[in-house]
Amino acid sequence: MSTESQNDGDDLEDRVSNFLRRNFPQIQMHGGSAAIRELDHETGEVTIALGGACSGCGISPMTIQAIKSRMVKEIPEIEKVNAHTGADGGDMGGGGGMSPSFPGETVDEDGEPDEGPEAPF
Repeated sequence: MSTESQNDGDDLEDRVSNFLRRNFPQIQMHGGSAAIRELDHETGEVTIALGGACSGCGISPMTIQAIKSRMVKEIPEIEKVNAHTGADGGDMGGGGGMSPSFPGETVDEDGEPDEGPEAPF
């Protein structure tokens, strides 16, 4: 890869980062984060991972849709945007893969329905 194409790649990554910071400040203001996970310069495909408070946030699907639709309009080199949070099955490198359970949904060791944790009093 030539120095010029490397600089072009750095420029594109900077523009994507700046786009996220400029257009979606509420992500960080609300305790979330947005990171570029993959950026394919040849195909124009970028993968954005939303983390922190975005995982499980009720409005994160709307934020993701806004990122997807606006980024391809504002950054001509970007053809496709993949965006996800750790809560929607995207691998954020953490989370442990556990899903919540509620009393009565699971069975404990002796075959009885799990009634959840006992009160400490």
